[in-house]
Amino acid sequence: MNTRWTTTLSIIYIIILSWILLLKLGVHFTYMTQRNFNLVPYLHMNRMEVILNVIVFIPVGIYAGLLFKTRSILNQFLICGTMSFLFESIQFIFRIGAFDVTDLIDNSLGGLLGIWFYRLLTQAFRNGLTLQKTINTIATVCTILLIAFLVMLKMDLLPIKYL
Repeated sequence: MNTRWTTTLSIIYIIILSWILLLKLGVHFTYMTQRNFNLVPYLHMNRMEVILNVIVFIPVGIYAGLLFKTRSILNQFLICGTMSFLFESIQFIFRIGAFDVTDLIDNSLGGLLGIWFYRLLTQAFRNGLTLQKTINTIATVCTILLIAFLVMLKMDLLPIKYL
C-alpha cells in the first residue's frame, strides 16, 4: 500500500512539474514560437532560475531513491537526468521552451541532491517502512500545498504574478 501511494504521489508531482515546465502554467509566452537551444552551460546565468531548477528536481531524486531503492545511485541519478533531458527535449521539439544544457545540469543536480537526502534519511530511520510512511506523509502535505498554491496563482488570488 505504501509503495502504491508513493507511486501515486510521484505521478502527481510529475504531472505538476509537466504543467509548470512544459505548459508554463497555461501561459503562452512570445518565445514559444521559436526553437531555441543553448549548449553552453551557464552562458546566460540567472541565479534564481538556477536555484529553482535545482529545487524542483529534489523531489524527483527522493522519489527515485524511494521507488528504485534496489538500484544503484548511478541508476537513480540516470532516471533523474533522463527525465530532465525529456523535459528539455519536449520543450524544444514542441516550441514551448528552449533546450538549455544549464537547465539539464541544474535539474540533474537537484535529482542528485534528492537521492543524497533520501540516503541520509535511510540512515536516520533504519526502518524502511517508517521512512516510507514519513516521506509519504510529508509528500502528501506538500503536494496539497503545492496544488493549492498553483490554483491560487492561476486564479490570480496571490500578490505575486507569474507573467
